[in-house]
Amino acid sequence: QAVILMTFILNTMTSFLNYFIKILSGLLSLVILFHLLILFKIIPYDITWGGRIKNDTEMYVFEAISILLNVCLIWVLFMKGNFVKYRFSGTALNIILWIFFAIFLLNTIGNFFAKTFFEKQFALLTGIIAFLLWKILKRKNNMQLPGQSSSHNK
Repeated sequence: QAVILMTFILNTMTSFLNYFIKILSGLLSLVILFHLLILFKIIPYDITWGGRIKNDTEMYVFEAISILLNVCLIWVLFMKGNFVKYRFSGTALNIILWIFFAIFLLNTIGNFFAKTFFEKQFALLTGIIAFLLWKILKRKNNMQLPGQSSSHNK
């Protein structure tokens, strides 16, 4: 009975972790879509990046970096949730996620002081992303179910 209870508890903890990872991955996918719309000039770039981008070249660089970082974050989240086979160590994943947490926390503060009202609205989104990263970092997913190998893929 103790093994059944432990299995239930670990499954519940893992499902909460994966739930947060899926929500955050969805939000980040929407952020990537937003940056693609800027990249293809469907959304004007002068309302983003604190109004500091002055030409197309700067916009392409900023948007490419942003898209790349968001894709990397999704990939790290997939590793954290064991959705992909290749995986960094748990410590490396946590360090990377703490760095992203700090970036999004600072981004939230920066959005509060943005020049445009449109960009100020993103403080809510970046705040939610920072909160979800914090929740993911506080969850323990390094425990294994009885009989489960370390390469278990969900």
